[in-house]
Amino acid sequence: MSYKFKLHQRVRMVRSGSTNGYAGEMDALLDAFEIVRLMPEDRSGEAAYRIRSPKGERAVRESEIVALP
Repeated sequence: MSYKFKLHQRVRMVRSGSTNGYAGEMDALLDAFEIVRLMPEDRSGEAAYRIRSPKGERAVRESEIVALP
């Protein structure tokens, strides 16, 4: 299995729906997650990850996150 992201890499969730187009530095910090585990692919064959932020931890698919600079 090939993973796009690596352990300890900083990522953010892809936002769905409409936004006001403003993404300030504070928003980026609040939306930052760290990849803490590479998980097996789901039934569709897409890579999955366990991500963590100060707000909590969750499982996501590769298509749900993007890398932070």
